[in-house]
Amino acid sequence: MKLTLDILAQQEADLQLEQFNHETAWALGSLLKANAEAKQACVAIEVYAFGQTLFSYAMPETNPDHQDWIRRKRNSVLRFGKSSYYLGQYNARKQREFESQHHIDARDYCAHGGSFPLRIKGCGLVGAVTVSGLPQEEDHQLVTDALQHILQSRQGN
Repeated sequence: MKLTLDILAQQEADLQLEQFNHETAWALGSLLKANAEAKQACVAIEVYAFGQTLFSYAMPETNPDHQDWIRRKRNSVLRFGKSSYYLGQYNARKQREFESQHHIDARDYCAHGGSFPLRIKGCGLVGAVTVSGLPQEEDHQLVTDALQHILQSRQGN
């Protein structure tokens, strides 16, 4: 399924948590690690909220570049309040490159899929969950699948 801007925006509306804390960050990060291992994927993972990294893991065969991609993707989500994949797709639709805009420093921001806003319902943006190491659509899907699972497990489904 092609992820259109409408679908990406709907994911952001739907994948909001009732609450988020250090235990939720650990559960989300651990689930991402387990799901990546099940796919035999080598990724770096970060769950960042409330101004600090709450979970970080770099699988074997990743390298420091993955951490830099995570930082840049996260910065984009925190600044613009949209998933990094949405930002890339939105700018592609406008026939421009996100990183080449005059107000964007490509050393600190990027619009490649894999970082998703962490929102608490009724509260707003509190952080970002980010994966780096797969093609951007797969990074994005890994994150949204894990968030969906966390939401369903908290609802008892």
